Amino acid sequence: MRRTAWIAGCALALSIVGTVGFASAQAQTTLRMMWYSDGNEGEVMNDLLRRFEDKNKDIKVVLDQVPFKAINETLPVQLASGQGPDLARVTDMGGLAPYLLDLRPHLKDAAYWEQNYGPFLEWMRVPGNTTAIPGYMTQLTVTGPFVNKTLFEQAGVAMPGANATWDDWAKAAKAVADKVQAPFPVAFDRSGHRFFGLAVSQGAKMAEVNGEPQAVDEGFKRAAQLIVDWHKSGVMSKELWGSVSGTAYRGANEEFKNAQVVLYESGSWQTAQFDKTIGDAFDWIAVPTPCGPANCSAMPGGAALVALKTSTHPAEVARLLDYLASEEVAGEFYARTLFVPGHIGLAKKGITYTSASPQAAAALKVFGDAVGKLDPVAYHIQGDPNSRIVFNAAISRLGQVVVNETTLDEAYKRITADVAQQIAERKKKQ
Repeated sequence: MRRTAWIAGCALALSIVGTVGFASAQAQTTLRMMWYSDGNEGEVMNDLLRRFEDKNKDIKVVLDQVPFKAINETLPVQLASGQGPDLARVTDMGGLAPYLLDLRPHLKDAAYWEQNYGPFLEWMRVPGNTTAIPGYMTQLTVTGPFVNKTLFEQAGVAMPGANATWDDWAKAAKAVADKVQAPFPVAFDRSGHRFFGLAVSQGAKMAEVNGEPQAVDEGFKRAAQLIVDWHKSGVMSKELWGSVSGTAYRGANEEFKNAQVVLYESGSWQTAQFDKTIGDAFDWIAVPTPCGPANCSAMPGGAALVALKTSTHPAEVARLLDYLASEEVAGEFYARTLFVPGHIGLAKKGITYTSASPQAAAALKVFGDAVGKLDPVAYHIQGDPNSRIVFNAAISRLGQVVVNETTLDEAYKRITADVAQQIAERKKKQ
């Protein structure tokens, strides 16, 4: 009887231990990552996350792939209300800085992060903070033009050479379009960031007065006048900028890949997409940013994968980012997505883009070379925590001028008022 009771007790104890052990083995921390893609980067990231999970059985990562509009418009609203994912891939680093989680206490080697991501960490920090490490750059981007070389050849028009101006390219693109009946001589992404790629070369500085950016200066006005004049003369088409309103983004990548655009001002992030969607349908190239009276600078930018204060798992988030931001994994990501690296060490070593076509590899070299020509003003503008507010105000009001809803002078007044109002509202929420 005693032996039977002892055996039963042991069986019960083993059952309990086994159940607890099974539950522990099954226990997982789930991290949610909000992610947008321009090309194949969502596919590459998903592959890297599955490999991370294989090595970290206690963590599951859910990749929520969303349109860029959700990152730009929905995520800030969520964060302001105290909700949001654990991580997100974002472009408005300065604007979202108050919501970013400092991972420094949880990282394996903060010095590695400072050494390789240091210049870009400043874009992610609230003013005055010099130590926070909220995330890393999934890519460094540079604005610049893509050109349909085949259309130039068909039209028999010579392409402008080194140090050509924006006017040189506008005239040449219009001549090509007229000869080959292309509907879009020049196309710009309807984006404040892309507009400033032109504005910086015209002398825009977005200087600060009492800690707030002054959007409309003489350089800004020169760039705005060019945009308006180009729409009036047919260099640019209202079909693009006039198809949406407010702060809505409108790209021209579809038109470019369909050989309808002679010169497309966008940026390095389009390279992978064009390599896949255009292939060898026609010869396309990237060219250096045209010059203005101030410089020949493009605008830097990029997307960062950042940790958010809404996460309740900072240690696990840090473990994931230590993995993704490591030189080996980040290098693979940049190589497979055809991105300019946002990692100092890898930028110095160079990335071997084994999957890139000769056209894509040549384009990436043009964009890589452009990094060394960026004007300090361009870095300042991109890093300003209120830059997104300025970008949105600029594109919204200039869009109204393009469709003849208002005048440039009135737009300048409204841009100034919009920026002041939006900054005031942001301060109230913080």
